[in-house]
Amino acid sequence: PLPYDLSYRWLLNEFPVFIALDKRRFVSQTNGNLYIANVEASDKGNYSCFVSSPSITKSVFSKFIPLIPQSDRAKVYPADIKVKFKDTYALLGQNVTLECFALGNPVPELRWSKYLEPMPATAEISMSGAVLKIFNIQYEDEGLYECEAENYKGKDKHQARIYVQASPEWVEHINDTEKDIGSDLYWPCVATGKPIPTIRWLKNGASFRKGELRMQSLSFDDAGMYQCIAENTHGIIYANAELKIVASPPTFELNPMKKKILAAKGGRVIIECKPKAAPKPKFSWSKGTELLVNGSRIRIWDDGSLEIINITKLDEGHYTCFAENNRGKANSTGVLEMTEATRITLAPLNVDVTVGENATMQCIASHDPTLDLTFIWSLNGFVIDFEKEHEHYERNVMIKSNGELLIKNVQLRHAGRYTCTAQTIVDNSSASADLVVRGPPGPPGGIRVEEIRDTAVALTWSRGTDNHSPISKYTIQSKTFLSEEWKDAKTEPSDIEGNMESATVIDLIPWMEYEFRIIATNTLGTGEPSMPSQRIRTEGAPPNVAPSDVGGGGGSNRELTITWMPLSREYHYGNNFGYIVAFKPFGEKEWRRVTVTNPEIGRYVHKDESMPPSTQYQVKVKAFNNKGDGPFSLTAVIYSAQDAPTEIPTDVSVKVLSSSEMSVSWHHVSDKSVEGYQIRYWAAHDKEAAAQRVQVSNQEYSTKLENLKPNTRYHVDVSAFNSAGYGPPSRTIDIITRKAPPSQRPRIISSVRSGSRYIITWDHVKAMSNESAVEGYKVLYRPDGQHEGKLFSTGKHTIEVPVPSDGEYVVEVRAHSEGGDGEVAQIKISGEQITSLLLSHTSQRSWTEYFLLAHYPGMVSCKHKCMVQASDSRCQLAIIL
Repeated sequence: PLPYDLSYRWLLNEFPVFIALDKRRFVSQTNGNLYIANVEASDKGNYSCFVSSPSITKSVFSKFIPLIPQSDRAKVYPADIKVKFKDTYALLGQNVTLECFALGNPVPELRWSKYLEPMPATAEISMSGAVLKIFNIQYEDEGLYECEAENYKGKDKHQARIYVQASPEWVEHINDTEKDIGSDLYWPCVATGKPIPTIRWLKNGASFRKGELRMQSLSFDDAGMYQCIAENTHGIIYANAELKIVASPPTFELNPMKKKILAAKGGRVIIECKPKAAPKPKFSWSKGTELLVNGSRIRIWDDGSLEIINITKLDEGHYTCFAENNRGKANSTGVLEMTEATRITLAPLNVDVTVGENATMQCIASHDPTLDLTFIWSLNGFVIDFEKEHEHYERNVMIKSNGELLIKNVQLRHAGRYTCTAQTIVDNSSASADLVVRGPPGPPGGIRVEEIRDTAVALTWSRGTDNHSPISKYTIQSKTFLSEEWKDAKTEPSDIEGNMESATVIDLIPWMEYEFRIIATNTLGTGEPSMPSQRIRTEGAPPNVAPSDVGGGGGSNRELTITWMPLSREYHYGNNFGYIVAFKPFGEKEWRRVTVTNPEIGRYVHKDESMPPSTQYQVKVKAFNNKGDGPFSLTAVIYSAQDAPTEIPTDVSVKVLSSSEMSVSWHHVSDKSVEGYQIRYWAAHDKEAAAQRVQVSNQEYSTKLENLKPNTRYHVDVSAFNSAGYGPPSRTIDIITRKAPPSQRPRIISSVRSGSRYIITWDHVKAMSNESAVEGYKVLYRPDGQHEGKLFSTGKHTIEVPVPSDGEYVVEVRAHSEGGDGEVAQIKISGEQITSLLLSHTSQRSWTEYFLLAHYPGMVSCKHKCMVQASDSRCQLAIIL
């Protein structure tokens, strides 16, 4: 089988020259085919399909297929979709790729849409519009998708549907359960998926039932291991649980009745009776020795609880719950005591405030003095968290039984019904009041864009909340891709009153994508903007702006170059935007016209071998789109390209300066159109095509060629040039560079101080056979750390330089030859009396060395280089001698 991750590319003529994909060329990753919307002359060549797979790290390519463009390639034809996507089934969360590509001339524009719905938020369009990718697809992304291709000759559409399905997932599944004998069981087992999963059951590994599981009057036989199975065409999931059946006589050991039960006077109490028993027991109650039965104030519930309402002092006493089933009986007793009821004595009142003001809600209560009292405040049924909301809510905790609420810097969100609840452990009492907050309006809603035209659209909306102050006006804002900033739109009527819910936006840009939003205003301020409308594109219209900066001229021989400033996207006004360039020789009547289809290009070059050089032309440019043509620009006057120079530079002279440099000079030609001169040079053993070039202005009569190879024969010629091209070259001059300078650097033997001067001595440098002979030496005397100093020349092997008056100096020595300067040797000297001496390498030491060794053995070492501290005149004298 083929790998799942095949990747297709196409080679042109040779490996690894891959075709660049753009609006005109597309490679399908579904079938590997190469599509070219309209073939150009540059497409000529041999093509090969290259297939690779990252998973198996292997690639192959086909035999080369020749492509020869036909001569009628300039023919225009309408958009024709050739790459079409099919109905696609995708699993929830997968990535989906759709391909769409059309042939046509001009190259068609591709647009993607989802029928009657917005495109998914995770959709991305790539490959110049030919590929739509939907990442992490969801159920709501299912639907009909459309690809539309259009050029000014016509349009083509293709539709197919994406179906989103999913493997089963549990919504609710079974868990280990313990049930009383004789009770009923409903075991929910619910799964989601697409198609909807079927449910089946196993009991103790054997097939049991399908669908919903309900069992009545459970017996011990119903106990066991159950398995719920959900499956559809995309997968299967399992849930396991154990069902235990229990039976026991009533017992209060695990859950005895409360020994003390408190109830508020006039209130209601429920005394729970929840023994452990299986099957479910029958319940009865007594107060003291009196058996209780259901009445107007007393009721025994099915679960055994006892309810008493309108409690009085007479209801205090001992209450006993009796429980009995077929396995036994049991009872438990508690004492009921009455407390004073909790009452709101000062309830909160309705408050009306403006945004930013403070508001107070009062709340005072009475309660049983033996119990603690707490106050709870809620807004629209949600309890207020005073720790999280401390910036706006504050309670009065200084006065007992007072739960007053202070609302600071009231905002619109604080409006609503406030409820104060006074609460003890026994009972509670509540009272409510409304807080009305007046402020700027809320955002309008339900924006719809209708009657879309080229420069206008109709908007309708629904009014938002006025926040208790009538809306006085609406402001409509718009935004395009040109800017992230929302701008006030021009409307009809220009002033939109607060009772209106529709208006027309005017002065829009044709064929531009817009979003709109609406802001309401009242006497208290301007509200939050609405949610943006769905993005729309205005209808197209012919351009009404002409290109600017039309000009040009110059260029290569027999060319007319026309330039202009391309119009920005906002002035395109329609699809298939381009330019019409008109030009004619000055004085003629007929204009010649050409079409430039690339909207980003601001240049056209007309080539004509019969075109006279430096001829005056009139040119003008206008824009066009699929709706029509715009106005022509102002007419500009330009000149066709000059002829390239025809004269040959004379008296060309070449002089060798060193092993790496030569100078070239020449006489100027008489042609005044010449802009400069080009000097070509190449080694005799190289081809002329490898020649290096140096260009200089027409003000120059000579130039220096550098970085040449030593002892090498070079060919040199000179030619004149202007904007039209290069003239014929001069005769070629052959010349050989000097041999390279000596590679051996001088070896400095000694640096000896003599009074106010230093004597520097070095060995003679011998040139090798392929090097220039030594003509002398150059000595640079400079301060340490600087590059400039005093330069000396000498034919000797020694030189005297002044003793530095301040700091250290460097003495550089290099051999000099006709090939240039050799390598540098250097030594540092200073004003301090330190002398450097090179002792002999052989046993034949000089008398000076023996003198120093005999008189200053502690200061002289017998290594190659020795330093002698000349601290007295005898040492200095010996060295000088």
